[in-house]
Amino acid sequence: AVPSPPARPPPAAYWRAGASNALGPALGYLALAYISYPAQVLAKSAKVLPVMAMGTLLGGASYGPAEYGCAAAIGGGVALFALASTPGGKKGHGTSLASPNAPLGYALCLANLVLDGYTNGAQDAINRAWPGGATALWTMAWMNAWCGVYNAAYLVATGAGARLAAFCVAHPAASADVALFCGCGAAGQLFIFFLIRRFGSATNTLVTTTRKFFNILLSVAWLGHPLTAGQWGGVVSVFGGLLASAVVKQHKKKTKQVGGSGAAAAAAASQRKGAGAGRRRVKAA
Repeated sequence: AVPSPPARPPPAAYWRAGASNALGPALGYLALAYISYPAQVLAKSAKVLPVMAMGTLLGGASYGPAEYGCAAAIGGGVALFALASTPGGKKGHGTSLASPNAPLGYALCLANLVLDGYTNGAQDAINRAWPGGATALWTMAWMNAWCGVYNAAYLVATGAGARLAAFCVAHPAASADVALFCGCGAAGQLFIFFLIRRFGSATNTLVTTTRKFFNILLSVAWLGHPLTAGQWGGVVSVFGGLLASAVVKQHKKKTKQVGGSGAAAAAAASQRKGAGAGRRRVKAA
């Protein structure tokens, strides 16, 4: 008989995760009004901290000393970057922000990270409730659907949609940038899904971490966001912690696989030994 496919989670299961996923990135983009792009990228790279916290609170997850060490390196790097920030508004030393406000910008990034941590915890809960049924494409589809519902409701209720449409009509070049941004985001999600499916989550973590680092380099070279020596130290600390975290996770995954294989082999050997003893008793009888 052909086994029946695992049950899919209902679309309503994603409404909470969709809400936090819609609000979190919006706060991250809003932070760019108050801190530079390199600062925002680095702060968002500390996502592992709220993910670990939410995993402990919502899912009862536990972490080892190496993982806490990586988290400390990431958090310390972000703190070092923030403390070493140069005052904005001075050409060649700060940023070109119209209203720089580092505390508010980092607070918005923190809220973004907390919401991202909740999103990951909620998705993990859905995966546990429907094992095998919550595939990556299914989750992606319904998460995006709920995000679309919330964003559309916001645009209509606040009138921001009409203002956005008027702005794009008045500035066609901006319309092209918005369309390019949306297209890259949609295509990027598909490539990330393919990367996870083909090469695994550890490779995806390494790729996305490296991409963030080169984003900062590109921002420094192209957009004129110079960094001080202390800020570069923070960058190295954060990405060193992220890469070490990926290595630790991969090692834990391999250890579990080896342990599972060893347990299965021991069980099979025990079964063979029991069967041999049973045959010897039959012959003796």
